[in-house]
Amino acid sequence: MNLRAVQAIYTFEMARTGRTIWQSIVSPVLSTSLYFIVFGAAIGSRITEIEGVPYGAFIVPGLIMLTLLTQSTMNASFGIYFPRFTGTIYEILSAPVSPFEIVLGYVGAAATKSIILGLIILLTSWLFVPLRIAHPFWMVTFLVLTAATFSLLGFIIGIWADGFEKLQIVPLLIVTPLTFLGGTFYSISVLPPTWQTVALFNPVVYLISGFRWSFFEIADVGHAVSVGMTLLFLVVCLVTVWWMFRTGYKLKK
Repeated sequence: MNLRAVQAIYTFEMARTGRTIWQSIVSPVLSTSLYFIVFGAAIGSRITEIEGVPYGAFIVPGLIMLTLLTQSTMNASFGIYFPRFTGTIYEILSAPVSPFEIVLGYVGAAATKSIILGLIILLTSWLFVPLRIAHPFWMVTFLVLTAATFSLLGFIIGIWADGFEKLQIVPLLIVTPLTFLGGTFYSISVLPPTWQTVALFNPVVYLISGFRWSFFEIADVGHAVSVGMTLLFLVVCLVTVWWMFRTGYKLKK
């Protein structure tokens, strides 16, 4: 493996975060904190507990996932789109760097940024509500798996998109609504039975449920099912990326 090439791509992408720190770090943290304050204060005054967990603490895993999903997707999509937009992607493709190393550099950097954001939000939430993490290992596992999976999704979007408008379509019109409907601010057990069944077709439900279980040992679906669904989505994204490089889809045109 060409570790120097991976390091070069990874370092460049991480340096871009430093140059746009307000957009990359400060803005998402402030936005999530506002969600926390508004929903925690406004709704929390009416809903004191959900399944024995204070409402303010209950929404923390969902808010972390909301940030993780959107930022992973957007960071990775912009990361690979700009080399395509400027034409420098051809320098990367002609260099002695394998597709695996390219993906590892870009996706690894995007996932790292998202994990850092998630941890910052987790630390910030302790300023507002007392939190406990029942299963730290599974919390970190879900955090890393989700960041890697949606960074791969973002990488796919960055290759697929042929304009800045398309870069925004999936994160804003698909990922964010699915996250809100996936139990970010509530448990799907409060929904009518029919809607509970419909909600189970939303893949984000399994991510939020598993992540929340690692904190409070409460879940809408079993944590083993959540891990399985996350791994399945990861495999689908990996196969899609492999196919894109195999066929040169929008990379060599």
